[in-house]
Amino acid sequence: MTNVLNPLIVKLAGRRHFGMAAQIQHVGRRSGNVYVTPASAHVHGDVIVIALTFGNQSDWVRNVRAAGGCTVRINGRSYRATNPQFISREEAGPLLKAAFSPVQRAGMRVLGVRQFLRLNAVT
Repeated sequence: MTNVLNPLIVKLAGRRHFGMAAQIQHVGRRSGNVYVTPASAHVHGDVIVIALTFGNQSDWVRNVRAAGGCTVRINGRSYRATNPQFISREEAGPLLKAAFSPVQRAGMRVLGVRQFLRLNAVT
């Protein structure tokens, strides 16, 4: 299913009026290749918060951590994202309420998302 849906979602992610997903552009820590991964992310002020649906050990998350950042495209706007930090749902509480809608937060609870990636946004 991922092989079918990811290419479609990557094309739509990050575009204006497609708030369901953002594009995370990152560099492979071993290959040096540039990758684009869709993820649920929002920007609030100068902070980007990304729901880690598959946890903090997925390849894209490890790449972002190793590089110290990435590029995030949200609602048609690109941000340089730096200083990646893992935060728990409890630590992220106020930020989640500000960045994600109640429906999105409920969906994260249903999916069992317990950890988030917090980055500083630079335009």
